[in-house]
Amino acid sequence: MRLPVVLLVVLVGSGCVALKKYEALESDFRQTEQSLAEKERAILERNQEIASFEARVRGLETRVADLDAALVRKKAELDEMNARQASLLVDKGRLAADVTSMRQALAELQARRDAAEAQLAAYRDLLSRFQRLIDAGTLRVKIVDGRMVVELATDVLFPSGSAELSPEGKAAIEEVARVLAGIPDRHFQVEGHTDDVPIRTPQYPSNWELAAARALTVVRTMIAAGMSPARLSAASFAEGKPVVANDSREGKQANRRIEIVVVPDLSELPGYDELQAIGAGGS
Repeated sequence: MRLPVVLLVVLVGSGCVALKKYEALESDFRQTEQSLAEKERAILERNQEIASFEARVRGLETRVADLDAALVRKKAELDEMNARQASLLVDKGRLAADVTSMRQALAELQARRDAAEAQLAAYRDLLSRFQRLIDAGTLRVKIVDGRMVVELATDVLFPSGSAELSPEGKAAIEEVARVLAGIPDRHFQVEGHTDDVPIRTPQYPSNWELAAARALTVVRTMIAAGMSPARLSAASFAEGKPVVANDSREGKQANRRIEIVVVPDLSELPGYDELQAIGAGGS
């Protein structure tokens, strides 16, 4: 059966409209699909960017952690270096103090050495000056407690129990005085010594008085021979400083003596300036 033409036309028209709508829908679908694909690509790219960013962030966090660890190590090293520097400064101060002390010690040692050499030279000079009297057995020169001493036996100088010089003794003392007067800037102490045999006389109640009288006699004889009184002094030791035991005739004879001591010059000793300063402060 054939459809009427009008109906056919209507159907064809409706089909065309529907086709156009389908084509439009299909076009919209394709556009939507394309837009969706583009969005998915954009999302994928964004995800990739995010993943890359996160990887960079993790790398930076690792780097920051490494830097923090390195900073801690550097700080520890700096603290150690500061401690070492402080220790070195302390050591440097101690070393400087040690160097100063060593220099002072060396200076004092040199001063002592110079003083010892000067004393040795003075001793040799004294020996040479008294060589004739030494050879004659009149006296001897010795070192006692670091001091130069001219020793004369009282048996040569004085009769037993007396403080009067014998002629030979007076001559010997006068010659000694002339020699000592030629030694400049020195002072001398005349010391009287006895043995342990007691003496009890109105003039000399004990060995102290006898030894003192003998020392003073020698001092007066030296002054008369030209020695300056300002350079002389006298002392008595009685039997208090024997050179040997008094248990034999020879020992007693050795202990009966006159000693003329060369008084040390304190200004030549190390530390004299300090002693002077202390003495000035104490006064």
